[in-house]
Order: sequence, then C-alpha cells, then structure tokens
Amino acid sequence: MDNERGPVEQILAGDKDAFARFIDRYKALVVHVVYRMIPNREDREDILQEVFMKIYRSLAGFRFESKLSTWVARVAYNTCVNHLNKKRELLLEEFRPDLETLDELAGDGERPDQSAEGMDVSLRLRAEIEKLPLAYRTILTLYHLEEMSYKEIGEIMGLPEGTVKSYLFRARKHLKARLLSGYRREDLWS
Repeated sequence: MDNERGPVEQILAGDKDAFARFIDRYKALVVHVVYRMIPNREDREDILQEVFMKIYRSLAGFRFESKLSTWVARVAYNTCVNHLNKKRELLLEEFRPDLETLDELAGDGERPDQSAEGMDVSLRLRAEIEKLPLAYRTILTLYHLEEMSYKEIGEIMGLPEGTVKSYLFRARKHLKARLLSGYRREDLWS
C-alpha cells in the first residue's frame, strides 16, 4: 500500500495530472461495478462522474487500511446503491451489452467466423449474467473480472467473507443452470 501513497499525496497536493492517471488506472473497475448495477445508460454516465467526484472529495480521508482499489470499488458500489434506493428502479433487462468495435475484433488474429461465434457466446453469457440478482452479478464481476479476493469483495459490499463465497457459488450454479436450460450445450462450447 506504500506504492499507493505517492499518487494519493500528489493528488492531494493539487496535481491534476496525477488525478487523471488515477482515473485511468481505476476507470475499468468503476465501470464494471456501475455497469453491472445500473440498468439505465444515461444514469451510468452520471454515476461514473459522481463516483470520481466523491473519490476526489474523500481521498484525504482514505487511511490506507485497505487496498486503494477496494476503497474505490466500495465508493462505486455505495454510489450505485444510493442511486437505486433514490430512484427505486426495478432492475429489469434494460442492459444490453455494448458490442465490441470491429477494430477490437480484428486485432486478435481470429478468423471472422471464430470472432462472431465467440462474441455470440459472450453476448449470451452477459445477457444471462444480467438476469441474476444484483448481489450475484456484482460478486461475479468483482471476482472474475476484477480478480478481487473474497475479503475485498466483502469489504466493498459490506458482507461477511463466508456470505461472499456462498453467493459466488450460488451465482455460478444459477448461471450454469440458466445456460444449460436456455441453450444447447454445443451452442455454448463449440
């Protein structure tokens, strides 16, 4: 955590470039949390800005008792929860995963048919993840995409470590059942 002190001190000293680098470093994490929790596209953009504004205003209070990434994810998670509580929105299937650009697909060396098949499976997987309860999809995202530990996820979501493990197990089981009941096995693992 000592390697995190330098950039934080630079930001607190008013270094705007240091904060821009901070945003670049943690934007993917914040996007993962916000996009899994907030169904409305316009709200997402507002919340992303709100999260980084809250982080900027609260950074002086960060005590380095946890990893900075854990604290950032916690701010994002709490901001989303507060937004959902205020609007009392039902989390329906408004989320539609954004398609990758052709440039991103072309750069990986796959044949076009392989890319299309992979994207199709990815879209199916994302769609099914979005149908899971909020806690399940948030934990799946933090664990598998952000590679956070059970402890870090528990700190972010305010849950005991055992509950995180249990929810992750249930989320995987739920997701597997949905995929196997909704798609032919060869469509998923061809």
